[in-house]
Amino acid sequence: MSVRGRVALITGAAGSIGSATALALAAGGARLALADTAPLAGVEAETRAAGAEVLGITADVGDTGAVQAMVAATLAAYGRVDILATVAGITSQGTAADLPEAEWDRVIRINLKGTFLCCQAVIAPMRRQGYGRIVTIGSVLGKNGGNPRPWIDPSEQQRAGNVAYGVTKAGVHAMTAYLAKELAADGITVNAVAPGPVTSALTTKFPDSLRRLIPVGRMGTTADVARAITFLADDDAGFITGEVIDVNGGLWMD
Repeated sequence: MSVRGRVALITGAAGSIGSATALALAAGGARLALADTAPLAGVEAETRAAGAEVLGITADVGDTGAVQAMVAATLAAYGRVDILATVAGITSQGTAADLPEAEWDRVIRINLKGTFLCCQAVIAPMRRQGYGRIVTIGSVLGKNGGNPRPWIDPSEQQRAGNVAYGVTKAGVHAMTAYLAKELAADGITVNAVAPGPVTSALTTKFPDSLRRLIPVGRMGTTADVARAITFLADDDAGFITGEVIDVNGGLWMD
């Protein structure tokens, strides 16, 4: 992996995918800035034990000032930011008919607005250094209209991602393509990883009826997603930009 010495800023680093990504990049020799609103002590300890230089930052990605302070802290500590992985995100379940406006706003704020604010904040420093790898997190739910099949089993809708979540992830896919074109001449690549269902604390209620539809016969793991992120963060991935890489076990193919 060609990330040794690179500075990687990971949002949502305390979560399952964020911490797996941090560990994967630490194993490759990257220097880490780990950001989250949740406590980071666990992932900081693990990545330091793996030999990484680590900076922990408390940041709410939906707040412009907090995002700018997060990037400023990374630059103050390391002098540059080479890799941004926008892993911070929240889930949402239930039906469109019952979706409160406050829930819609909550999901948009973190998943879509937060992703944009983080990407926007690293453009200037990445342009100055003539190098950057931005990896956003999309989802199969931004492509397939949702995993639930309420015409077969209405209860599936209550236990899997809903329209608010899917809209934010479709927006992230579009954002990735726009940024990739705008930043390509600056030596900055922008790609998305779009996971399918991943085993974590957030998917304990995922219906078995939907689990059985995954062609490879299992849920994804955080390591599956982290490997895709670190591949796109690599120095050698410089000819890949504007892509949405599916990591879903064949649940959706395009």
